[in-house]
Amino acid sequence: MARFGRVLSAMVTPFDADGALDLDEARRLARWLEANGHDGLVVAGTTGESPVLSEDEKLALFAAVIEAVSIPVIAGAGSNDTAHSVHLTKEAAALGAAGILAVCPYYNRPSQAGIEGHMRAIAAASDLPVMVYDIPVRSGRKISTAVLLRLAHEVPTVLALKDAAGNPGETANVVAQAPAGYEVYSGDDSLTLPLLAVGAVGVVGVATHWTGPDHQELMGLWENGDTVGAREVNARLLPSFAFETGDDAPNPIPTKAMMRHLGFAVGQARLPMGPAPAFVDERAPQVLAELERRRAAAARPAG
Repeated sequence: MARFGRVLSAMVTPFDADGALDLDEARRLARWLEANGHDGLVVAGTTGESPVLSEDEKLALFAAVIEAVSIPVIAGAGSNDTAHSVHLTKEAAALGAAGILAVCPYYNRPSQAGIEGHMRAIAAASDLPVMVYDIPVRSGRKISTAVLLRLAHEVPTVLALKDAAGNPGETANVVAQAPAGYEVYSGDDSLTLPLLAVGAVGVVGVATHWTGPDHQELMGLWENGDTVGAREVNARLLPSFAFETGDDAPNPIPTKAMMRHLGFAVGQARLPMGPAPAFVDERAPQVLAELERRRAAAARPAG
């Protein structure tokens, strides 16, 4: 089993009707995810709306979820401010986080040397394992393979990569040259199966909120060498992947709609993401019904 498990979600952050952080619902959601196919959770990542959470809210959320579950909780302590990321890393470690998610610094578009220095500073702030998060579509910078490999070889606590760079061929180079024990996770649901093919060990997903058991099935089939079966499960999940984000309703708007449909009072996304367009809440039960139909079809004996 991979260090943090093979199926994780970047958990949405529940807000009440007034937009305030709802820690009780965060605990309830985290426990439900643990019971429904999750080996670990990432808290206050992008899907958790980290850009609009205050420091106090992030720390309260870390503490609440860590207390609520027995699976690893990875704290989204990284930002585009190195000093603040270091501070949050120290606080998350004190609260009992299992690891740190360190996103590539966004908006200020640092050089590769600046990105590397940022990651080294975060890693030096605690003894926790660090998962570097490479997501150029949001950060505006791709972390170079050379930097990823230097961090992997030279910084003992940089032990994982959440890969949302959209280039499995380049990820293959990272996997091939990284030291033993370094683990790559898919950070893009639609590319999880291709990334498994080049050596990824799991997924930090979004649609995984409602497809945890399916993802566990996919991972098990892949690990047992049943590539046809893994492809079939992946095909079952394609409508969920298509639903989870889009130009008119970016992540995490659809996931919050799905969790509302499943009975969780997660509220709406805070601005600037804003409330969900009506079509998203209308679409959520359709996506879930289609998933259940495909599950049932897969469970029936052939012929």
